Amino acid sequence: MRIGVLRETAPQEQRVSLVPQTVKRLVAAGHEVLVEAGAGAGASFPDSTYAGAGGRIAGGRAEVLSGSDVVLTLQRLAQDDLARMASGAAWIGFAQPASAQEYAALVAARGVTLLAMELVPRTTKAQSMDALSSQATVAGYQAVLLGASHCARLLPMLTTAAGTIPPGKAFIIGAGVAGLQAIATARRLGAVVSAFDVRPVVKEQVQSLGATFVEAEVVSTSAEGAGGYAKELAAEQQQKVLEAIGKHLPDMDVVIATAQIPGKPAPRLITSLMVASMKPGSVIVDLAVETGGNCELSRAGETVEAHGITLLGPLNVASQIPQHASVMYSRNLESLLMYLVKDGQLVLSLEDPITGPMCLAHAGTVRTGR
Repeated sequence: MRIGVLRETAPQEQRVSLVPQTVKRLVAAGHEVLVEAGAGAGASFPDSTYAGAGGRIAGGRAEVLSGSDVVLTLQRLAQDDLARMASGAAWIGFAQPASAQEYAALVAARGVTLLAMELVPRTTKAQSMDALSSQATVAGYQAVLLGASHCARLLPMLTTAAGTIPPGKAFIIGAGVAGLQAIATARRLGAVVSAFDVRPVVKEQVQSLGATFVEAEVVSTSAEGAGGYAKELAAEQQQKVLEAIGKHLPDMDVVIATAQIPGKPAPRLITSLMVASMKPGSVIVDLAVETGGNCELSRAGETVEAHGITLLGPLNVASQIPQHASVMYSRNLESLLMYLVKDGQLVLSLEDPITGPMCLAHAGTVRTGR
């Protein structure tokens, strides 16, 4: 089977879908890997490392698109790229399924199969393919570094000749994969860490990382949806969540907001009044800004100053640490390919518990995925 690796063209995207180590294993398994020139440059993987791993550097982008049985990317393919793909080929990448109905129709019209990496089921069998989790791990780490670098105060306690500086306080909203990594990172930096989540099941995980769990009366099993994700709350429950968060914010130095609900806008958890209650010089990093944001004042891709607080709305945070983010994503794709390929061919069953929910287009038909 011929696997195509494209250079990403989306703004600020530095990652690559396959890294040389993965290419080497795929070639050893009998596959041919065709790599667009410069595909790994943003993640510090020069073409020579792909060639050394057994990959073939293509003469151009069109050759990768037209000559591959499977094309791998991170971001959506542009329409002119789709037009170059062979009918019957497959494309695997992040497809933004919540807004992909019209796009999936274009893919289907081309006769291309589309598997969305956002829709990998959260099951034990699919854990190694879970790209949302792998990239959220990187984002949670980077979010704390961004917050610490913009905060007016230090996070670790320091005892110096100039006196003792008390440790900073970090508050993590949402204890999913990104949130848990943010907790661990803030702890490593020496902060006193607390965290909030509407799902009671994560309390033990938060505490195991050395953080304090902030509870609200609303927390119950009803707050957990399919796959372990949080789900949308009723208005009365949401109000109690806001009250719990609002009481906790005034003493915080760094706040990392990660709360999201699959397929819906991010819940609004930090109001303008809450921001105004915080200490000047504090920082809020809104990792949910791409789906509407957890903070009322955050803006996608912008740094906002309000009430003496710095609000960061970073986009595509995982791409800010492109090499290791690429390594993790590459392993997710390798696991998926090894699951799909039988006797050198990509075998897709729409009844399969993993690939069935991932499929948005197949054999000229648009599917709904999950």
